[in-house]
This record gives sequence, C-alpha cells and structure tokens, in this order.
Amino acid sequence: MKRLAVWGTFTFPLLLCYALAPSEILMCLIAGAFVVRSALCWEWGWLRQPWFVFSLILGIDIVLASAYVGSGHAVLQSVLLVRYPVFVAAMACWVLTDPQDRRRLRVAYAIVAVWIVAGSWQQYICGRNLMGYGRWEDGALLGPLWAPRAGQALFMTAFTGLMPAILSLAQRRNRSGLVYAGCILVLLVLTFLLISQRMPTLLFLFGTLCLALLVRSLRVPFILACLVGVAGIALSPVVAPQAYNKLVISFEHQMHHFADSPYGMLFIRAMVMLKDHPWIGFGYDGFRINCPNPAYFHGLPALGIPDGPHGGAPGCNLHPHNYYLQVATMAGWPGCALFCLVVACLLRPMAAVLRRGHMTAGQMVPCVLAFVIVWPLQSTSSFSTQPTAGWVFLALGWALAVCHQAEGDDPAMERAGHGKSSA
Repeated sequence: MKRLAVWGTFTFPLLLCYALAPSEILMCLIAGAFVVRSALCWEWGWLRQPWFVFSLILGIDIVLASAYVGSGHAVLQSVLLVRYPVFVAAMACWVLTDPQDRRRLRVAYAIVAVWIVAGSWQQYICGRNLMGYGRWEDGALLGPLWAPRAGQALFMTAFTGLMPAILSLAQRRNRSGLVYAGCILVLLVLTFLLISQRMPTLLFLFGTLCLALLVRSLRVPFILACLVGVAGIALSPVVAPQAYNKLVISFEHQMHHFADSPYGMLFIRAMVMLKDHPWIGFGYDGFRINCPNPAYFHGLPALGIPDGPHGGAPGCNLHPHNYYLQVATMAGWPGCALFCLVVACLLRPMAAVLRRGHMTAGQMVPCVLAFVIVWPLQSTSSFSTQPTAGWVFLALGWALAVCHQAEGDDPAMERAGHGKSSA
C-alpha cells in the first residue's frame, strides 16, 4: 500500500498541471490509505502533533460557523476539509519517510519544471503553444498549459526540483559551479518574466533570497540573476511588450490605485465583511456567497480608504485571494488566529532544523519553501481547491518529512531518546 502511495505521489506534479480532478482523488486515496494503515498498525502518534490538533480545532470552528449560517452544503464541505491535514500527515509520517523516495520526487518535479520552461519559451518564440493557445487576455504566457497557471506551476516545480541542484553547484565553490548555478538561475528568472505572473515571480525571488542568506555561495549567482532580470525588464518594451504591460505598467497602476484594483477590492470587501461578522464569519465558501451583497459595498475609513463601492459586485471573486483572509471570512478572527497557530506549529520544526545548519540542499529547500508559501503578504488562490491545494499541502508534508529525518539524525536528539529509554 505504501509503494502505491509513493508512486502515486510521483505523478502529482504532472497531475496538478493537467488533471485537477484526478489529483484531488489521489489526495483523498492517499489520506484514506494512511488512516487505514494507522488503524492496522495502531500507530496514531501523528494525531498528537500540535499542528494537527490545531487543524482539527480550526476545522470544527469552520463546521460550527457553516452550521450557524444554515447551509448543509457548507457543513459537508467544511467537514471534508479534514482530508488536507491528514494528507500532510501521510506525506510526513508515511509516504516520504525514505530519502530515496524524496530524491525521486524531486526528479519528477525537475522534469515538469524543465517542461514548463521549454513550453514557455516555445510559446514566446512561436506565438502559440503546442495546444494552439496564444497569450492570455492580460498578456501572461500559458506555457504548455491551457490556462494562466504556468507561473505557479513553475515556481513550485522549479524551486523544489531545480533549486537543490543550483545549491549543490553553488556550494562547489569553484568557477564552473558558480557559472552553471548562475546560468540556471538566470534562465528561470527570464522565464518568470516572460510568463508575466507577478506573484510567482516575487515568491521565487523571495525564496531564492532566503536561500542566499543561508548559503553564502549562492549570493553571487542570485545577484547575477537579479541584474539580468532588471536588464530584461528594461528591454521588455521592445522584446516582450505584453510582459512589460503586465509587470510594469499594470503593477504600477494597481499600486497607485490599490483601492480600485481587483486585489484591493477583494481586500476591502473581505475586511468590511469581517467588520460586520468578526467572531463567526460566514462559513465555508462564505466570501463567494456574500461578497455581492450591497451591504458590504463600503470602504475602510479606519485604514484611510474612503467610503465607497470600490467596484461593486464586479469586484467580487470566488475567494479573497489570501489564505488568512479566506479563513477569516469562513470562521471569523478566532478562526484566523487558529490558522496562525497551525502555521506557527508547522514552521517551528523547520525553523529549528534550519538553525542547526549543516543541511543538504535537498533538506534545506523544502523548509524554505514552506516559509514562502505561508507568507501572509501575498495574493493566493484558494487552498481548498486544486491545483493550489496539491502544491501547498504536498510541500508542507515534504518539509515535515525532512524535519523528522533531520531530528532523527541529530546526535542530541538521539542522546535524549536513549536517556528516556534508560529512564
């Protein structure tokens, strides 16, 4: 059963690009198989992990909020959210416990990352991708996909699959290693600029910056990639005008008129809704259902945003495009506080492992990625839908598996374990 789960996990990077429903089914099957395995072996220690306990409490809070608004469908959906923390536990405690399996998964991610890079450049050069699609209406490249998801897919696959190789090259501390690491980083940065999806580009640069702060030898390749990226943006009005319009002109306009930008409207609407329902929220999917209500067409004078409709109903979307606001609109500020506790408990072992140092590239990258994907100041897709759920929860489970191995390899931890056994 574990072998099937492991080989199924290897297909995730491809499924999350092309087959969202099968990826969701596979997540549920792995989570269910993990529960069956725990029952057969009577191993339920993962239920006592702090992050899982707070996840269950948060889930109960969302169920109660959904029941309060009187939606049976919302109650059912909120109950089923438990599959995601169980899936994370399955990755951490069962599926990815073998370092060899994690290396194979990294190879699978790297292959998909190379495929996305090649497809993005092919679409840029030829004007249409292999499926016959041109650029998206806002100017973003689709790469080898049919929807504007290439940026997120490239960030998750390249950072997890290619960044360990870049780190290993940089850590050789010779000229050839630095040159190869710099060339791969430059190629990735230029590809992100061509795709023209701002948030994946910023997250990739942010994650690479965090790694460069931890690994001194990565700093020169990172600075080189940033300089080439700045030069690429300077040349983009000539070589890629659509990318320039998306990355520079549109971004500058949205920052100067944030309250009336699509993301500003979502932020304002979510905050106004929370102002009226701070303790309970609106239950599962409450933002989508209640966002068009004219009662929430207001500004936020307390934050300096004047009162006004700020886009009205067209300013709504399926979710508020932020994990923390999404949870807050479902379960109020108490639910958001519980979500912050879940995040803190997840990141604590990763921070401890990073502080130890002397980690391999394959151990360091998943931990840094976990920090980046839960960073609160970013625009996100919904964590309860694919492909975001697959990318995020697999990455968190992967990072926890690395932490469990690192703790087992720690001599201090081993001595403490022997001491407890003797006692």
